[in-house]
Amino acid sequence: MERFTISMDNQLFEQFDKVSHARGYDNRSEAIRDLIRDYLETTRLEKDNKGHCIATLSYIYNHHQRDLASQVTSAHHHHHDLSLSSMHVHMDHDNCLEITILRGTIQDVRRFANQVIATNGVRHGKLHIVPIELSQELHPHSAVPHTHCSPLT
Repeated sequence: MERFTISMDNQLFEQFDKVSHARGYDNRSEAIRDLIRDYLETTRLEKDNKGHCIATLSYIYNHHQRDLASQVTSAHHHHHDLSLSSMHVHMDHDNCLEITILRGTIQDVRRFANQVIATNGVRHGKLHIVPIELSQELHPHSAVPHTHCSPLT
C-alpha cells in the first residue's frame, strides 16, 4: 500500500473532516479513497463510453399522469435485456419511486436511462454507473457457465 501526504488550508481541512465524519468515515484515508474512486469512475466514463457497467436508475413519477406508467413500463420491456431487477415504492397517493438495477454496455444503459428520465412526468431521475469487467466462469459446482461482473475500481 502506498502512502502520500497532501496539504490543504485549515478551512478546507475542517470542512472535509466534518463532512467525512458526518458520513460515517472512521478515518480520512477511507474518505480519500472513496473520493479517488469516484473521480476515477467519473473520468473514465467521460472518456470511455464503450465498456460494460452495472447501474442503478431511480426516478419518481406521478402514477395518475395520463399514460405515464404505461410509457415507462413499455420502455422497460423494450430494454428487457438491460434490466436485472426493479423495485416500486408507493410514496403517497400520487407519487411512485422506482429503482431499477441495470447491466449492459455503458452506451445502452445511458440511452435507456435518458429515455426514461426524459419521459414527460418523470421527476428526480438519477443514473449511477459503475464500470465493470464481465467474464464467463465455469465452476465445479455447475455444468453451465455463468457471467461474473467485477467493478473496475
